[in-house]
Amino acid sequence: MSHPSIRRERRTTRRSLRATLRRRAAGTRLAASCHRRPRSLATVAIAAGVDKTTASGCANGLRTVAKRCGIVPAETARTRRTVTGGRARKTRTVAHYTLGQVCTLLGSYKPRKAEYVAAVALIAAFTTNAA
Repeated sequence: MSHPSIRRERRTTRRSLRATLRRRAAGTRLAASCHRRPRSLATVAIAAGVDKTTASGCANGLRTVAKRCGIVPAETARTRRTVTGGRARKTRTVAHYTLGQVCTLLGSYKPRKAEYVAAVALIAAFTTNAA
């Protein structure tokens, strides 16, 4: 029979390993859904590994580029969820873009902020792996 402190340490280790596995599985599911169907620009950025605040700002810039280039979203949806998390009371319309459209937007998007430049590089790597 093992010592109680050893059991406690093993239990703690396994708990952290399960949490890591859940995070990885969620990331993989999100990336797979972005490859399968059109998603919002912020969702694609988050799936590429960009943090949430940078993803929302970068998505705003990409939406502006989409308007300027005349790129129409592949589909629109109604949602209560936002990038910041949680559920809102009011539903909002969200534009969903395919990864091909996101690639086109990235080609025209020239951010100046260093965080957004790094985010664009991550998203570009993510979208080229899909094609």
